[in-house]
Amino acid sequence: MNTESNTRLLVDTLTARRDDFLAQWTRTVGEDLRGRLSMAELGRELGELYEAVLKALSAGSLDSRGEQFGEARSLLIELSRNRARQGFTPTDTARSVFALKEVLEPSLTGDADSVGAYLQFSRLLDDLGLLTSEAYLRTREEIISSQAEQLLELSTPVVKLWDGVVGVPLVGTLDSARTQVVMEKLLQTLVDTDSTHAIIDITGVPTVDTQVAQHLLKTVVAARMMGARCTISGIRPQIAQTIVALGIEFGDIPTNASLSDALRQALKEVALDAEDDVRGLL
Repeated sequence: MNTESNTRLLVDTLTARRDDFLAQWTRTVGEDLRGRLSMAELGRELGELYEAVLKALSAGSLDSRGEQFGEARSLLIELSRNRARQGFTPTDTARSVFALKEVLEPSLTGDADSVGAYLQFSRLLDDLGLLTSEAYLRTREEIISSQAEQLLELSTPVVKLWDGVVGVPLVGTLDSARTQVVMEKLLQTLVDTDSTHAIIDITGVPTVDTQVAQHLLKTVVAARMMGARCTISGIRPQIAQTIVALGIEFGDIPTNASLSDALRQALKEVALDAEDDVRGLL
């Protein structure tokens, strides 16, 4: 049989036994998912997909990438995205598509003519199953990227230490992406709190190399452009030795061994600024 005859046979078979096939498909997938999805919701999803595939076949197409299968592809992508968010594996998702082959096999392998139609339909379902895996992986990448950004936000807090003084306690490695987050949060906090002093504490930074030093300097320069005086605290003996050995220059940026020393110095400067403001008013 040619493609046209195979397509007609598939349409006739899928239409005539729609309710039976759909019930078996839903039951088979439900058993695979082990009750992690309600049968009502599963039946609705598979029913919509069944109708979309049947509609494309009725238009005479067996090409999963063709225009006729646009609706089916959209439904599969949405199903894959939902499965990824719900914690299912890509195998679970692809299996939901492949299970239809098992349902149709007894009805389409009785003679040579129907076997040809079944094989073509199987290849079609294989392509659609691969599509679900691709969509699933893209969604997982988006979820992981979003979670990484959220963790980055949480790992770079900017806190108000005193009136006019904010602190940035850094923990872990400082890279370009994290530096950008630190800059943005620090500058916004300076504006929101009307602060004039910023303390960048690197006690929790394991090592300081030339690249880390450059990132720190960028953050300091950005804060200074907002009118804030910056101090780097948490310069431990090992860090100090490394900085000297690498020939890293912090220029006129004040440094302190501990956050408490830096805060003490910042409070003195805040007090002096306040006294100068009072004198200016007299």
